[in-house]
Amino acid sequence: MVARLAGSVTFSAPILSKQENEGARKETLLLKKLVIVGVVMAALVAWFAFDLDQALTLDAIKSRQAQLADLYQSRPLLVMGAYFAIYVLVTALSLPGAAIMTLLGGAMFGLLAGTLVVSFASSVGATLAMLVSRTLFRDWVAERFRQTYEKVNAGVDRDGALYLFGLRLVPAFPFFVINLVMGLTRMPATRFYWVSQLGMLPGTLVYVNAGTQLGQLDGLSGILSLDLIGAFVLLALFPWIARLLMDRIKARRVYQGWDKPKTFDRNLIVIGAGAAGLVTSYIGAAVKAKVTLVERERMGGDCLNTGCVPSKALIRSAHIAHYADNAEHYGLKVASYGADFPRVMKRVQQVISDIEPHDSVERYTGLGVDVRQGNAKLVSPWCVEIDGKPLTARHIVIASGGRPRVPNIPGLAQSGYLTSDTLWQLQEQPERMVIMGGGPIGCELAQAFSRLGTDVTLVEFVDRLLPRDDDDVSDAVMRRFQGEGVRVMTGHRVVRVDRQQDIQVTCVDPDDNEVTVSADALLVAVGREARTDGLGLETVGVTLRGDGTVETNEYLQTRVPNILACGDVTGPYQFTHVAGHQAWYAAVNALFGFARRFAVDYSAIPFAVFTDPEVARVGLNEREAQEQGLDYEVTRYGIDDLDRAIAEGEAHGFVKVLTVPGKDRILGVTIVGHHASELIAEYVLAMKHKLGLNKILGTVHAYPTLMEANKFVAGEWKRAHAPQGVLGWLQKFHAWRLR
Repeated sequence: MVARLAGSVTFSAPILSKQENEGARKETLLLKKLVIVGVVMAALVAWFAFDLDQALTLDAIKSRQAQLADLYQSRPLLVMGAYFAIYVLVTALSLPGAAIMTLLGGAMFGLLAGTLVVSFASSVGATLAMLVSRTLFRDWVAERFRQTYEKVNAGVDRDGALYLFGLRLVPAFPFFVINLVMGLTRMPATRFYWVSQLGMLPGTLVYVNAGTQLGQLDGLSGILSLDLIGAFVLLALFPWIARLLMDRIKARRVYQGWDKPKTFDRNLIVIGAGAAGLVTSYIGAAVKAKVTLVERERMGGDCLNTGCVPSKALIRSAHIAHYADNAEHYGLKVASYGADFPRVMKRVQQVISDIEPHDSVERYTGLGVDVRQGNAKLVSPWCVEIDGKPLTARHIVIASGGRPRVPNIPGLAQSGYLTSDTLWQLQEQPERMVIMGGGPIGCELAQAFSRLGTDVTLVEFVDRLLPRDDDDVSDAVMRRFQGEGVRVMTGHRVVRVDRQQDIQVTCVDPDDNEVTVSADALLVAVGREARTDGLGLETVGVTLRGDGTVETNEYLQTRVPNILACGDVTGPYQFTHVAGHQAWYAAVNALFGFARRFAVDYSAIPFAVFTDPEVARVGLNEREAQEQGLDYEVTRYGIDDLDRAIAEGEAHGFVKVLTVPGKDRILGVTIVGHHASELIAEYVLAMKHKLGLNKILGTVHAYPTLMEANKFVAGEWKRAHAPQGVLGWLQKFHAWRLR
């Protein structure tokens, strides 16, 4: 069958940033670019037309040295001013001759005055060259190489001054290249100037001093000996050595007052046996380190016992119930049907039991991990007490996870509310349930309980479901909920909870009107918070962020360098797969960070909401792109046109891809539809390895599958970017061939 590329897809024009004057800004920028290009071109033409390149040679200035010296003696300020202006112009336009100009400065003005003039002129000219490069090329580089550009800028923000200072200290490195490259970054012009001023000073002194002996020079190669270059290289390394020393000094301050053990019981102690802790200890044991894993509750953490696993088991039962309710749509007759809630919950517990061996003490003991049950508490940067018994380690990883956040609402504590932790204790199905929170957890459980027969009311503070997603995503989930009978109250704030014979939840709508909803059960699903209590973090100096998560750097180190954190306890994404992703970095940086450390890569993190329809995305959505002021294109493919979806009765949803305007480079993808959480994997791979839509279009997808939607949206992008001029000529060519 011929795959259909022309579906119900539309292509939108580039979306401008939120600023209303974006068009005017672009026009102004274009005008600036044209002016700069014109000035540069005119200068280059004049440079070669008047043979100025021949004037700035060693032989030329040596032949005119006496004449220039006499001119300086007669009119010093005019000559010095003209010299300064020419030097700035040469360096600003990246013209050859800066080295000769520096020698000339020494010959004309002497060591002190020459050094001052050259130092300021070269720094001003270099800054102008940097700004020229920034104006002409930075936007293009940022758009074309966005992910790499952001990583480079993150490094420049952190260490840019040191990098620039080191490069400036080595005169053998072409300074004009440094100017142009640094212009592509976000380094402030003022910082670039003063670092250049300081960094170029030693080299300026050498060249100006050589210029004072101009008559004895036979060529530029004699100025820089290998010994002198080596000295400059060592000088360039000094800032990095100084930084290492500063890090050591900071570490000494952190560790001040603590006695470091001479030997350690373990290479690594991991606190918490959830996804992050399990993967960290697994990797540590795999590389033959001595690892102790401590868990105070159940192995597997929230994901296995109260989160991902039980919720997906419940959702599956609810999905089957939904199919039974709609059996006639598939040509089936259902004689009798009813949800047996105790059996549903029993199945949930059975699923947990079936998966439990994967995370069991026995398994990890077999892998070489020393697993201990108990409460872990830090008593020093290298010592953990497990139920009062001390154990030392060179490195400690905090992976204690998170827990449901419970807001401070009058009457809530006395209401007998449920959370995603305690929900699984239910044995009787509530007839009426109020769910606080319209995020992923609230939406998933609202639909599941509704499909099993509970009358569900979902209350969300903001004006839509899934607030972090785009409006069209929220609308798709909202329409499905309303169609299935879930009562959704967006824009409502819970102000009071009363417990009488039933639970009374009082909300305030956007107009400050009170609305009261009665329920048999109240589920609080308003987010999660880090679990840090009882760990002794404050004892050893580990600090928390404002949101309560453990503060770490890009290497997952806390303020105490040998203590790291990963997973929900530190964020920024509280997902099981992110916890496992971070765990690799935590383990490797802890065990091998003395040789090399790795910054965590968050460039292609998938998100999934397991409602029906499922919601999945990777990279940016439209809301985030607009907040960042990015231009982008949107290509959509409606899954209602997909053969497999039609055959399965799941013909709803869409694939939406954000790309760089005019390019196939993917900025982000959102999928709404059946098995969206599976379909997104192809785009995670593509973004991780920088593959564009053309690569996806050129990949064979089996027919009939839901995965074809990914190829079809790539086909729609290709069709929208077809070269119309070339196609017009081809049409004429084929018509001519018919004669």
